[in-house]
Amino acid sequence: MSIRDIPLKTLSGDDTTLGALGGKALLVVNVASKCGLTPQYTGLERLQERYGDKGFSVVGFPCNQFAGQEPGTADEIQTFCSTTYGVTFPLFEKLEVNGDDRHPLYSTLTQTADAEGAAGDVQWNFEKFLIDSDGEVVGRFRPRTEPEDDTVVKAIEAVLPA
Repeated sequence: MSIRDIPLKTLSGDDTTLGALGGKALLVVNVASKCGLTPQYTGLERLQERYGDKGFSVVGFPCNQFAGQEPGTADEIQTFCSTTYGVTFPLFEKLEVNGDDRHPLYSTLTQTADAEGAAGDVQWNFEKFLIDSDGEVVGRFRPRTEPEDDTVVKAIEAVLPA
């Protein structure tokens, strides 16, 4: 099964897949509203604005596994993201990225190594995975790497389909 075919739910609870976003390059990020890294939403939204019409989308997956930093309901998460950071990119249902209940999407993503060659568990909120327009995971950026870091931007630009 392709990563684009893994069943997901939108933040509003509708069934979907990453394939529903078409052949876009995607930056998959586990997000949290009450984390020291939460201001990364600003950079993620700027990437969405900069590349959204070029075959790219950020996709956010709320996760409450790291110090309980995403405790909200779907409605609370949506309201926080839209009113505090003006988020326009798709947000999906809260899920687990590590452990026995790790979502199948993250079972696939965590097989990808970062720039230092380390694969495995997500370290914290705001870990980023880049998927090209063919559905291949082509990059992994650890949580403290800012969304608009040159390495992230260059990787995105290298896989834009348009």
